[in-house]
Formats: sequence, C-alpha cells, structure tokens
Amino acid sequence: MQITTELYVSSVLNKQVINPAGKSVGKLWDIAIVPGEGLPVVTGLLIKKGKKIHIASWHSVLLFNPIVVSIAGAIEKMPLYERQSDAILLARDVLDKQIVDVNGAKVVRVNDVKLAPYGKMLCIFSVDIGFRGLLRRLGYEKVWSLVQKEIPQKEIGWQFVNALEINTAGLTLSKAREQLAEMHPADIAGIISSIPRASIQNLLNNLDYETAGEAIHELEPELRTQIISQLDSEQASDILEEMPPDEAADVLGDLPEEMAQELLGLMDKEEADEIQELMEHEDDTAGGLMTSEFIAISAETTVAQAMEELRRQAEEIEMLYYAYVLDAQEKLVGVVNFRDLLISNPDLPVSELMTEQLKTVTVDAEPEDVLELLAKYNLVAVPVLEDDRTMAGIITIDDVVELFLPYALKRRRYPS
Repeated sequence: MQITTELYVSSVLNKQVINPAGKSVGKLWDIAIVPGEGLPVVTGLLIKKGKKIHIASWHSVLLFNPIVVSIAGAIEKMPLYERQSDAILLARDVLDKQIVDVNGAKVVRVNDVKLAPYGKMLCIFSVDIGFRGLLRRLGYEKVWSLVQKEIPQKEIGWQFVNALEINTAGLTLSKAREQLAEMHPADIAGIISSIPRASIQNLLNNLDYETAGEAIHELEPELRTQIISQLDSEQASDILEEMPPDEAADVLGDLPEEMAQELLGLMDKEEADEIQELMEHEDDTAGGLMTSEFIAISAETTVAQAMEELRRQAEEIEMLYYAYVLDAQEKLVGVVNFRDLLISNPDLPVSELMTEQLKTVTVDAEPEDVLELLAKYNLVAVPVLEDDRTMAGIITIDDVVELFLPYALKRRRYPS
C-alpha cells in the first residue's frame, strides 16, 4: 500500500474509490478509527455505493492519497455499515466538533484533520483549527493563496486534544487527561462555561474528583448548581468530599434543601457534619466565609512536634501559614507562623514562639470588617471565634477577595 507522507481528511472525503482495474466502486463516505496506544488509528474506509455503505478494512486498501484511493476485492463482498454501530467515524465524530486544547486552555472547533503513516498504520497526528483548514474544506485554499501570500497554519497535536462529544469519548488520551488535570481550575471553569451542557459530563469524567471540585467552585453559582444537579448523586458527593469544607458548603448552600441533604447523607459522616455546621451560618457573615480546616496544636507542643503535625495534615489543609494554639477547651490562646517554626530550635515549646496579641473576628462579623482587618494588619488568614472564644475556623484572604471580586471580572481571567 502506498500512502503520502501526510494528508488532510478533506482531500480524500467524497473522492471516488477505484479497484485495481481502475473502475469506480463508490465514494469515500467516512473513515473508521479506534484509539491507539498513542494516536487514534485508521481501521477502515466507509465506501458509499448507491444507498448502501460498505466497510473496506484498512488491510484491503492499496492506495490512499489525495489523487487516488484504491482498494482490493469486490465491494459487494465487503460488510455493510450498520448506522447503529458504536464505531468512531472521523468525519461524523471529529470534524466540526468542539475539542479542548489542553495546551492553550481553550475550546476550539475542528476544521480539518491531518493523517500520517506510523509504521504500517495510518494515524491522526493533529487537528486543524484555523482559517486555512476551513478554506481547505471549502476548496478555496489555493484561490485564497493567490490574493494573500501566507495563510497562517493553526494545528494542535493530538496529544494536546481532549474530546468533548460523547461519541468521541473513546478517543480521549490518558496524556490529554493528565494535562487537563494540570490546568488551573479557573481555566477549566472557563472551558466548562463555554461548552454545551451535554459535553460537561464527559469533561468532568476526565478529571479527578479534587480537580473537578476546584473547577466547579470557580463557576458562577447558577451554573455550578445546574451541574451538580445533573450529576449522578454518588459522583456529586464524591466531588464534594474532595472540596475544602467551606467550598463544599458554598455549593450545597445553593442547592435545594432536599438535594443538599441527600448528598450530605452520601458523604463521610465526619466531613458531612463539618460542612453542615458551616452551612448553618449566614452567607454574609464570617461564619459563612470561614473554613473549619486549620492546624491546631497545644502550647506544650514542641517545634519538632508542630512540624510533624504540619506534615501530617499538609495535604488536607488549604491554607498553611499559621498554626493555632488552643487550650483544652479548644479556646484560642496564641498563633505561630510556619517561618518561625522552620528556623527555631526543634525542642523549643511553641508557647515561647506564639503571638498572644491576636487579631480575631466573631462568627457573626460582617465581611467588610474581616477584609478591613486582613488589609490593615497584612494578614493572610484571621481566626473566627465563637462568643466564648472557642475556635470555630479561619477566613483566608482569598476567600474574602473572592467575595468582593465581581463574577464578571473573574470571567475576564478565563480564555475566550
């Protein structure tokens, strides 16, 4: 079989397919593909003759290039294509479909597809998302080049592609999934906001629960409520469990009460109780903004023991700047920052390092007062206390800024 070094799908679709004698056996209607180890692989050609569509296996293809497409064997003896088949077809399932460019963190549309040989196989190497690909599809590429000397080429290597459409989910590559998970949650949220609702589920399926939770929390409340409502209850509860308690409380607080309680019931009881407690505070108070996750130690704890506690809880705690010193009744008596812990004698008790002149707020404090306190004293977090000085949680600077940052401004960070 002879294949050109590379070719575009638009150059062969609807081309007459001939047999070794040079007689037409039909038109190339589509190309069947399957996921490969690294790149999707062509497995056969779908040839339309009259009202019937036959499948010619890739092994029967003699020539495949923009000039000649030739197959061996009688077309009548080749199996018929069943339209209900779950086969992945290049023209039907990839061309004109939306994909995620995980390198550029944006949603794009496929205008053409580049195929190239890899050993004895023919694979998808890249997708064309530019104007040039559109012109090629329409047959105007050469004409356009006469009036404009250079047409920019905009192609994405398949390794940077993540399919969005349900019927192309089988083409999603593990490498693309890993790169998608490494994107900033705000970028993923921007992608979620710009794709059809039917594609969101497939995108979330390519993310681990923690990443999915971070991205969902970045969305506007109305959209994240819609998404959580449409997810399977088990998946939704798993995602919420991986979110920081204050963020999970934000999401659940926007849901109908019955649905929120159902999801809480599916979660680990300790985590559910923690989130439920946060949800009982009004949204526009310090209690509604705080998280109940923080590093708590006693005054007798040594620096070495405090560092060990830090290492033990590091993966679970969102903000790691301070350790809060509590007494036996869980009342706040001091705070020590991690810089002091790092440079101090390991055997020193934290009582000798801690600051006792504390800046705190109560659970019913207004967000404006919290922001003023954080800004005035250049803090990254402030403790939230019950009326009896029991430690209820902390509010981080990013939580307060997020409250005052308009969603319209947040969306400006997202790729267009």
